[in-house]
Amino acid sequence: MTAVWLELGTSFRSNSAIAALSKEEHFDRVNFSKGLNSSLCSDPSMSKLPGSAGVSLLGDKSLEFYRDPVSFCRQRIEKHRVRVFQSRLLNRPTVFICSVEGMRELLCEKSNVFLKDPTDLMTNMYGDTIVTTNGEEACLLRLSLTSLFSGTCLKSSKDYISSVCERCLKRLSLSGEPECVYSVFKQLGTELVLGLFLNIRAEEQPELFQEIMQLCTQHWHGLISAPVNMKVPLWSSGFSTALEARDKLMDIIKDKLENDTQGFVGSLGSLPLPDSSSAAQHLLLFISALIPKALASLLTSFTLALGGNEQEETRRRAMEDPDYLHRVLLEVQRLWPPFIGGRRIAAQDSTLSGFHVPKGYGAVYISHAVHRDPEVFQQPDSFLPERWSGRNAGQEHFLCSFGNGPRSCIGVKLTDFFLKEACTYMLKRYDWWLDPPSQDTEYKWLPVSRPAKPPTLSFTHLRQTSADSRNPGDARGV
Repeated sequence: MTAVWLELGTSFRSNSAIAALSKEEHFDRVNFSKGLNSSLCSDPSMSKLPGSAGVSLLGDKSLEFYRDPVSFCRQRIEKHRVRVFQSRLLNRPTVFICSVEGMRELLCEKSNVFLKDPTDLMTNMYGDTIVTTNGEEACLLRLSLTSLFSGTCLKSSKDYISSVCERCLKRLSLSGEPECVYSVFKQLGTELVLGLFLNIRAEEQPELFQEIMQLCTQHWHGLISAPVNMKVPLWSSGFSTALEARDKLMDIIKDKLENDTQGFVGSLGSLPLPDSSSAAQHLLLFISALIPKALASLLTSFTLALGGNEQEETRRRAMEDPDYLHRVLLEVQRLWPPFIGGRRIAAQDSTLSGFHVPKGYGAVYISHAVHRDPEVFQQPDSFLPERWSGRNAGQEHFLCSFGNGPRSCIGVKLTDFFLKEACTYMLKRYDWWLDPPSQDTEYKWLPVSRPAKPPTLSFTHLRQTSADSRNPGDARGV
């Protein structure tokens, strides 16, 4: 479930941290693929990137980007009239990719030129994993881990996923009060990952479950804080607290690997991995709070998109037709990707969309902008599930919510099954709507996309809705 967890939301820190990133970074392990030279930019007439990379520190646009990445990109696309431009991010000249064509070139055709940044904070927090490594090491890790997210292993997860959805989602209408759905879905995602990856079930080991959930949250906060490891009496930095949480989580994980031979954790421990610590580092990654937040993001967007009386027919079709539900979820992912994008570094001179990209430049693909590329998606800002059976049929590979190309998310199939199971459960049992109806649902995009003000929705059982003389959506002006 992790191929694009090295996301932009984990990369932005305070001004002091940005300054620390100005050191020259080295890529000594990039010459791993044959034919690399064919990707080089040797044409002196190649177009110069639109925009300006500015000067070190003073010209950095990281804070502007962090405040509103969507507006940041939209303004520059309108200014330069092209969906590829340069600016300075994390104090590094950076090319921004906002087109489907550029994204595919970056992540597919030239994935051996534009590499993961080995100095990124994710490496410090998780170690060498399938997300943070490059070259042959990344390929070997992928080969080893793929079996855990497909075939028999995937089938064996289905009963547990169904039981988690039943346990967490049956509560939606019990209180009779509006629910903060993002919190509900985040709890659902947490129960899923801890049960699947560590064999720790919330209903069987509630104290241990709560302890791990709290440690994962502390660890996550370290990813979005300044990387300053400092402790003084009665206070420690967020990064220092995150490192302590990581160490405690690693102790729990190592104990599981030594003593639990069942399920995912048992299978992982038997894989041919590079060293003795690799299994523990990957389990730390898999139980990261980032995954429940991503699942909660998509489920929240799904309920908002299909809520209210005007979406009753869409809900009915999605409940009755699995293919239509698939198209609905593609459209949710297209319009509201859980991550704003991902980052690479140019290992040597190359090109993207016909523009010269010098060695050492950053390259950032912006999923929100890529998914709204008008050259590929007509009416790009409209929610139109039917597009995936029409003009865009068979073009799921133009999405990059979970990466793309050879470094795409290894757990896409597991994620897809979970989302469909959770959505089907709700569609078969509930009608829902915003309550109160006049809520601000404007999104924030970093570190994980969701409405800035968590929305509340009311859920009513379908049989209750049909028996009621008033439609809930009509009664509340939805």
